[in-house]
Amino acid sequence: MSGRIIKVSGPLVVADGLADANMADVVRVGEQRLIGEILNMTGDQASIQVYEETSGLGPGAKVETTGAPLSVELGPGIIENIYDGIQRPLEEIVKKIGSNLARGVEVPALSREKKWAYTPVAKVGDKVVGGDVIGTVPETEVVLHKIMVPNGVSGTVAWTIKPGDYTVEQVVAKVKTDKGDTVELTMVQKWPVRVGRPYKRKYNPVVPLQSGQRIIDTMFPIAKGGTAAVPGPFGSGKTVVQHQLAKWSDVDIVVYVGCGERGNEMTDVLREFPELVDPRTGESLMKRTVLIANTSDMPVAAREASVYTGITIAEYFRDMGYDVAVIADSTSRWAEALREMSGRLEEMPGEEGYPAYLASRLAQFYERAGVVQCMGTEDRRGSLTAVGAVSPPGGDLSEPVSQGTMRIVKVFWSLDASLAYRRHFPAINWLNSYSLYLDTMKPWFDEHYPGFMDNRNKAMSLLQEENELNEIVQLVGKDSLSAADQLTLEVAKMVREDFLQQNAFMDVDSYSSHDRQMKLLALILDYERLAREAVGKGAELAPLLEIPAKERIGRAKFEEADQYDRAYADIAAEMEREIAAIAEKAGADL
Repeated sequence: MSGRIIKVSGPLVVADGLADANMADVVRVGEQRLIGEILNMTGDQASIQVYEETSGLGPGAKVETTGAPLSVELGPGIIENIYDGIQRPLEEIVKKIGSNLARGVEVPALSREKKWAYTPVAKVGDKVVGGDVIGTVPETEVVLHKIMVPNGVSGTVAWTIKPGDYTVEQVVAKVKTDKGDTVELTMVQKWPVRVGRPYKRKYNPVVPLQSGQRIIDTMFPIAKGGTAAVPGPFGSGKTVVQHQLAKWSDVDIVVYVGCGERGNEMTDVLREFPELVDPRTGESLMKRTVLIANTSDMPVAAREASVYTGITIAEYFRDMGYDVAVIADSTSRWAEALREMSGRLEEMPGEEGYPAYLASRLAQFYERAGVVQCMGTEDRRGSLTAVGAVSPPGGDLSEPVSQGTMRIVKVFWSLDASLAYRRHFPAINWLNSYSLYLDTMKPWFDEHYPGFMDNRNKAMSLLQEENELNEIVQLVGKDSLSAADQLTLEVAKMVREDFLQQNAFMDVDSYSSHDRQMKLLALILDYERLAREAVGKGAELAPLLEIPAKERIGRAKFEEADQYDRAYADIAAEMEREIAAIAEKAGADL
């Protein structure tokens, strides 16, 4: 069925003669067959957002509807791939035409030529339902791709192919439904991006996601299956924080969505990830990563689709029972695309020109995160963690995207430009950030790392005390404080500089395990306890601040990963001896 264009306004095209088309249908526009999606219908007129550059289109050009919503192809070949916002493989497009921005190019999302080593799991006569695994493909060295029965299909396996190498379009199994129909199954299935994939039930997220970043894992942890936002002004290190999460998070799959960010940042990811070694598997990080690149110079309408494309791919791997993280950089650019399309549709604007449905769209994205029991007869659990960057203009957190996000997410890592200017990275402000998962994850921490949460709470109260004392210091000077308060300032400084500060560009400090974080924080707090006891016995503060062990604590985070355990024990023993000697001398002087 086809219609004709009557109006073109940037990425918005209005066409008539489409009375039989439906909302959200994908259409092909003009001679170049540009991809578009129907946003609204009025009679036989359709408003279409076109995901490609519309220059050269004019009234009278033909519009054809495909009759299907915007969908992604799910199957072997997704991992290690680089897609644009509507799942076109950029590397394949470059090979085909030498430019990844040519219009109207049609390249399948998954290679139709590549053969995969398929091993059937289901046998003839097995009863299967949607979500059951019928076969497996070793997609990369670290990801076993499970070929599942599409949702809505159930019955008995009537035929299955022998183990061997096959393309994604070859039939690998046939299922006879209860009605007597035969459904042929291939390795590839399609799913509409704006519809969340189904699951049996949702659980409370209780296991922490380990990112290797001390301020995140210790102070403001996120649970696997949780939601987090990273807001911050320009230059405060949002992208680096998200890169660190993508690199080191202990998840099975990472889907990184570069949504409207600068092209050079995406290039950094493409260059860096293949060279980085995953600490869990020893393989390249790209072996478990899917990249969706929709940079700021690409058509604005595709930004909106890129976030949904990313989270749908993530849900597919979650349904296999994997832990998946979606990292969206940045949701503000996506909201700007919504605002532009809303303006062109002449909808009533909401706050700051954003559409009235901004908050519900943000919620639709983040609510697809969670820990779920997957579909199928087998008992599988998967998790999907969603982390979105927010780029508020001028760092103003009262603007609509930040406020809408804060109402939805449970972890808020507030980046601070003043910390970034002081070269304190990650520049997460410990006074403004929060995590609402601390209570639900406490049992896990108490079981695996006893005392960890108590130390975390002590460190946080030290940092809050420091903030209060600093106001007094600005009025009357540091020397007017008592020895106990001066010690509080000194220990809080150690927590900030020796623990929270982390160098993303030093291999030894870029990633820090839970065990290492616990022992490093315990060292600092043991120093505080021993020094406080010594001050109570009459010791002077100055010699306590100058002991060699304190200097060693400052360098402790740079100990090699296989040596830190012994080194920290040595520092602890040396610190006890040195503080005991000072306390003893003070006692003798009395």
